[in-house]
Amino acid sequence: MSITTDPTAGPGRRAWLRHPAQVVVLAFGGAVVLGTLLLMLPVATAGPGGAGFLTALFHATSAVCVTGLVTVDTPVYWSTFGEVTILALIQVGGFGIMTLASLLTLAVLRRLRLRTRLTAAAETKATGMGDLRTVLIGVLKFTLLFEAVVAVVLTLRFALGYDVAWGRATYLGVFHAVSAFNNAGFALFSDNLIGFAGDPWICLPIAFAVIAGGLGFPVWIELAKDRWHWQKWNMHTRMTVSATVALLVLGTIVVTASEWTNPATLGSMSVPDRLLGGFFHSVMPRTAGFNAIDYGQAHDGTLLTTTGLMFIGGGSAGTAGGIKVTTFMVLAWVIWAEVRGERDVELHGRRLDERVVRQALTVALLAAGAVLGATLALAYLTDERLDALIFEVVSAFSTVGLSTGITADLPAVGQLLLVGLMFLGRLGPITLVSALALRDRGKLYRLPEGRPLIG
Repeated sequence: MSITTDPTAGPGRRAWLRHPAQVVVLAFGGAVVLGTLLLMLPVATAGPGGAGFLTALFHATSAVCVTGLVTVDTPVYWSTFGEVTILALIQVGGFGIMTLASLLTLAVLRRLRLRTRLTAAAETKATGMGDLRTVLIGVLKFTLLFEAVVAVVLTLRFALGYDVAWGRATYLGVFHAVSAFNNAGFALFSDNLIGFAGDPWICLPIAFAVIAGGLGFPVWIELAKDRWHWQKWNMHTRMTVSATVALLVLGTIVVTASEWTNPATLGSMSVPDRLLGGFFHSVMPRTAGFNAIDYGQAHDGTLLTTTGLMFIGGGSAGTAGGIKVTTFMVLAWVIWAEVRGERDVELHGRRLDERVVRQALTVALLAAGAVLGATLALAYLTDERLDALIFEVVSAFSTVGLSTGITADLPAVGQLLLVGLMFLGRLGPITLVSALALRDRGKLYRLPEGRPLIG
C-alpha cells in the first residue's frame, strides 16, 4: 500500500490514506487477537488444558505491545510453544512499531505543504529513508544485527559461564536478545534477572540492546551516516541522544544512592555490583521491564524516580514507550524559554515550530490524564497502596513491564484496564501525533488575542 495521497483514487482509498493511523491500530489489534487465540491452545501451556481468555489476552497484548507485564510465571506456566509464540509476538510488535512509525513519518512529511515539508526534511532527514521497501529492509537489517550480536554474547555466557547445554543456551540467548532489543522485558527465569544481578556479561549486553532499540531507527540512520560528528547531527538525533545520556546518568546516580544501603536490593552486593545494578535499573525504565532487584522491596525514592523515567520513555520510532524523550525535551525548553522571557523556543540553533510545541503539550497532558484516570479507577477496585498502583499504571501505559508484584493480584477488571493501557500507550502517541500532523490546515483569518490570567 502506498503511503502517499493519490488525488485520483476512489473515495474508499482516500479515506484509508487520509488516516493511516487506522491501519496501525487494526494491524496491532489483529496481532493481539491472533496471539490470544494461539496462547489459548492447550499446547501453549505446560500444564493440562489451555490458558483462560483473560490470561491469554493479557500476555498477547503485553507481548505485541512489547511491555513485559505478566500475571503468570512465564517459564513455569507456558510450554515451549507458548514461549515461542510470545517471542514471535514480541518480534512482530517491535518490528512493526519501528516500521510503522518510520512510514508514518514519511506519510506526514509528504502531506505537509512544500515549505513546511522542506523545513521538516532538513531537520529530521526522514525523507532520506526512502520508500516503503527501503524502510522495511533497513529496519529488518537494523533489528537482526543488534539481536544477533547480543544473542551470541548471551549464548556464550550461558553455555560457558553457567554450564548450560548449547541448545538451551542458544534458546535463552535468542529469547532474551529479542526481548531486550524490543524493550519487552519477558524473561525465562522465574525471578526475571535477579539471579544475574552481579553478572556484567548478562546485564550489560541486555542493557545495550535496550538502549539500542530505544533510540529509534531514524537516530541510528543518522549515527551510521555521520557517526560521532555530532555537529552534523540533526535536531532529532541531538535531542534523543543528549536526553538519553542525561537520563541514564541521573537515573544511575539516584537509584544507586537510594538502594546503596538497602539489604533487600543492592545493599548486600559488592561495590562494583551495586554500580552495575544502579546502571542496569536506570536503563530498564526506557522501557524494557527486566529487573535484577525486587521492586517490591525498593525505597520510595527509587520507585518515584523509576516512575518518572518510565513516563518519559525512550526515542521516537523505536521500541521504547512513554511520551518519548523528544517530547520531554521540547517541554523542558518551552519552560526555559518562558522563564527567560524569550518569544521563541530555540534549541540547537533552531527555532521550534509552534505546532511541535502544541503536539508535545497534547501528548504529555493526555498521557498524564490517562495515568491519573486509570490510577483512580484501580484505587477504587483494589486495596493496594497508591504508590504501587501508580507504578503499575505508568509501567503499563509506558509499555515498560516493571512491577512491584501486584499484577497477578489485580481483579479481572483491573487486568483488563491494564490491557487497555498497554494498547493505548503503545499506539496512542504514534497515532495521535500522526493524526494531528496530517490534519494540518490553515485558516484565512485569525481571531483577536485573549489573555486570561495564569497562575
